[in-house]
Formats: sequence, structure tokens, C-alpha cells
Amino acid sequence: MPDPSRIRNFSIVAHIDHGKTTLSDRILEITGALSAREMREQVLDDNPIEQERGITIKARAVSLKYRSEDGQDWVLNLIDTPGHVDFTYEVSRSLAACEGAVLVVDATQGVEAQTLANAYLAIHGDLTIVPCINKVDLPSAVPEMAREQIEEVIGIPAQHAALTSGKVGTGVRDLLEHIVHDVPAPTGNAEGPLRALLFDSWFDVYRGVTCLVRVKDGAIRPGMKIKMLGMDLVSEVQEVGVFTPKAQVAPELTVGMVGYVIAGIKDLHSTKIGDTMTEAERPASEPLPGFQDVKPMVFASIFPTESDDYEDLRDAMGKLRLNDASFTFEPESSTALGFGFRCGYLGLLHLEIVQERLEREFDLSLITTAPSVPYRVTTTRGEVLEISNPVKLPETQLIDVIEEPRILATIITKDEYLGGILALCEERRGRQVSLEYAGTQRAVLKYDLPLNEVILDFYDKLKSVSRGYASFDYQLTGYAEADLVKLDVLINSEPVDALAFIVHRDKAQVKGRALVEKMKEMIPQQMFEVIIQAAIGAKILARSTVKALRKNVLAKCYGGDITRKRKLLEKQKEGKKRMKKVGRVELPQEAFLAVLKVD
Repeated sequence: MPDPSRIRNFSIVAHIDHGKTTLSDRILEITGALSAREMREQVLDDNPIEQERGITIKARAVSLKYRSEDGQDWVLNLIDTPGHVDFTYEVSRSLAACEGAVLVVDATQGVEAQTLANAYLAIHGDLTIVPCINKVDLPSAVPEMAREQIEEVIGIPAQHAALTSGKVGTGVRDLLEHIVHDVPAPTGNAEGPLRALLFDSWFDVYRGVTCLVRVKDGAIRPGMKIKMLGMDLVSEVQEVGVFTPKAQVAPELTVGMVGYVIAGIKDLHSTKIGDTMTEAERPASEPLPGFQDVKPMVFASIFPTESDDYEDLRDAMGKLRLNDASFTFEPESSTALGFGFRCGYLGLLHLEIVQERLEREFDLSLITTAPSVPYRVTTTRGEVLEISNPVKLPETQLIDVIEEPRILATIITKDEYLGGILALCEERRGRQVSLEYAGTQRAVLKYDLPLNEVILDFYDKLKSVSRGYASFDYQLTGYAEADLVKLDVLINSEPVDALAFIVHRDKAQVKGRALVEKMKEMIPQQMFEVIIQAAIGAKILARSTVKALRKNVLAKCYGGDITRKRKLLEKQKEGKKRMKKVGRVELPQEAFLAVLKVD
């Protein structure tokens, strides 16, 4: 087993698309973890969705052997992390298992919003930061600008930052030398009771739950009885090992090691990411400090298109929750869509990825409703309710105060796009907090914004206003009072609960009109007239009509008295009216997402 003084645990953190996965590939190549034949692009992004989108969704851990220039052997435990703002939770739990973080900055883009957020996460976690300027091989690379921004914006010394190119492999050995000499060795009591941080897990049909752990004290061996301090579950260890990046069985996991534990756990709810694993016979007195507990900030409902798939959907969600602790769900029912689940996500990309994983990995067909955020409602009786589903909002006369969540957004952009970005933030009911300059052409803008104005299309609009040059990060600041109302959608006078949403009173009229027009395009023609209305309580704000499909009943009339034609038309009209009473409108999936497309 490796000597703890020869182990280095580090994460790679960066803004999205700054090249950390490519850099991980070069590290795997240089340390000889994979042969040239086994090597491919994005080795650690093994999920098909990650490879297609070119983003990292899941943190991955791999143990590597490295011989430094002075001839010493080291074990490097590398944890590759996501870069998108929606997956900050993944980053926080990876950092909890490390002593150091390699902060990668693109030499062509410089410091961006998520670079800043991830650097602060590492600083708060008391980690040693190793700055690295990547993509230096590109003609547009300006390493000195990136170095200056790391020192000015983040405030860490960068004169000795490693200059690397993940694509061609330049400077990667230099970066590894920085890691072995600058990152501290893990510390812990090898003889004390076992304490291991569970920072990831997934489900295997044959072997049960596989736990990914970082051992802080003691050791884990096969045959040992272990228990989770938070869940009170006891089970026997069957196998331990490390990823190199293939799974490799080991006799034990000792202080400082990062590896997997299989203990035949079949119950999906018996492990919780962030929990402490300890020995059942000699338990630790207190758990390890976990990483930040994250509250979901975007809620949407998921329903199976076939009601028979409800049980399969519940099992699939349990297995996915095991692998993604930031995703939450609870059962709910809708008059329009039947039984399903109200799910909580960290952001809109997180919602997309979860839905795609459920459909692909578990072969399900799903309907997702428009996302909303949690509101805090104080009733006239003085009760304080947290409402994440607009359907559960009390009647208007029972509400005293509605508060909405607000965020502090950090936008980093070129100064030439500042005017359009300021206009966009003002339009979304934002309040400017600060505007500073980093260097000559980059502005760091901070805005206080309502979260419900950001979750739908704010990021897309920001990218188009700035031609893709603005980067965005946010953190929740709390709740603030606002004049909000529930906008209901009625189809033939029947409210459709899955289409209701909460909106600011000033925007209700415009939103309602745009929504009914959009839905008119989405709903196919029926044999009877379909009336779509947007309403606040009993007040109708907008109306649109999908005309009925009509048979030409006058085709057989060649002349003759007008009363004959009128009689046929009246008969048809009566039939349509009767059909409207008994007919049900089948809404397609696009109709439920019409809310997203309303500008």
C-alpha cells in the first residue's frame, strides 16, 4: 500500500470549455495509465451525453502512478470535475476529497465567471491552488493576459503558473511536477477508527451499490463490517479497489487513498452522498465535515407518457438519485397528466440532462412541464408556506405576502457588449450591484436578479447579446417581496394544472397573450372548436381559438332553397356543440413546453 506522504489528491477545476478533460487525457497518457491503443478523446467523460455535448456532467476519480524528475514514485488521485454553473455541487464534493486543486484558465479567454466561482470554492475548502494556463498552442493565446487576470481578479500569485496545451501535451510534465511539490500530502490516523467520505455512488444490477470513497482515517478491507453514520446501515465489505481508470481490486484502502467499496447494498435509499463510512465494531465518534448541502432551485414535473410506466419511472429515479445527489423528487398527480413526480434541479441544463439520462439509460418516454422556482408565501393567518408548484398556491384573498428567491449574478464580458447586457438585466427586473474592470477590456458586472427571470432563457439571451463572449455564474442571496400572480391556462373552460405558472403582475398580460398564441400553434385541430384562455383567478386576460375540422356538408347541395343549406349547417353546429361537451383535448408534449418559448 502506498505511503501517505507519496500520495497527492487533486481536482481539476475550470470554466466550461477551458480544456480540463483534454488535459486529464494527457495526464493519463503521460503517466502510462492507458496504452496508445486504448487511448481516445475524453476518456473520463464516458457517458454518451457527455461525449455528444462535449461537457462533463459527472466527477470521475482515477489513481495514477507517476515518477517525478528526481526519480521518486508518487500516486496521483485525479478527480475531473464539471465546469457548468449547474454542476457546482459535483465540484464541491470533489474538492471535499482533495488537498489541492489545479485551476485551469484558457489562454485565449482568460478568467471567466465559473473560473472565479470554482476558485472561491477551493479557497473556502482550504485547498492549495495550482494555477495552470491552458491552450498556449493556439495562435490567439495570450498567456500573460491570463496570468495578469488570475492575480488581479482571483487574487492568487500566478508568476510560476504552468503553461500547458492539453491538445498537444506541452507543459503537462511541468504541471505534474508542480502538483507533487506544491500540493500537501494527505494526513490521517492509520491506527484510528475508520472514517471515509462517501463522495459518489452508482447502482449495478448484479453487485448493488458501488461507493466511491476517500479514506481520511483507518483502513477498509474485505470482510470488514461497515456502517454509514447518517443512515445507520450495517453491511459487510465484499471488495475494495481503485480506478486506474479501469477498476482494479486492492487488498485494502488506507489513509489518503481514493477508491471504490462494494458491500452488497441493494437498498437505493441506504446510502447518502456526503455521509461518513466507519467500522461497525469500532465506530468513529463524529462524522467528517461533508460538503455544502445544496437545495434545488428549479422545479419541474415529470410524467410518463404511458401511465403503466409509473413504477419503472420511480425505480429509475431512485437509481439516478444514487448517482446524482442534487436531484430530488416526490410523487404528485395532475388531472391532465395522471401520476408523476415533482422534481428539483440545480438549473435548466441539469433538468435537460436528467430527463435525457432517464429516457436513454432506462428506456422511458416522458413529458416534462415548464420549470418554476420555490416561492415563500405568508398567508393572512400568519402561516409561512414554501411553494414549488404553482398549483399549490393559495387563493389570492388568502395571501398576505409572496416572496421570490433572488440571486447575485456575476457576468464577465468584453466592454463593447456592456450596453446590451445592462438592458437585458434591467428588462428582467434586475438591480445593478457593481461594475468593475479587470484589465483594459473586460468588465465584471454584478446584478441582483429574481431567479424566476433567469431560469428560462436568460443564459441564451445573454450569449446572443454578447455574441458568446459573456460568462455567467450566480449564487442565491435570499428571498424578497414581489407582486406575483398565478397565471392559469384554460382549455375549453377547464384549467390545466400542469400549465399554470407564477409571473409578475406587470408582465402577466403580455405573457398570457403570447402563451395562448403559442399554444394555438401547438394544439392540433380537433373535430370541435378548442378555446384557449389565460386567466388570473376569474379575470380572462387573453383568448385564442383553434378552429374545428369541418366536413363540407353543403357539397351535395346543387342549388335549391337556402333553408335546406341552413338546416344542414345548423345540424352540423349542434353535433359540434355536443362533441365539445364530451370531447377531450389531447395536449402534445410541445404544448407543455410552450411556456419556455414565450418571449
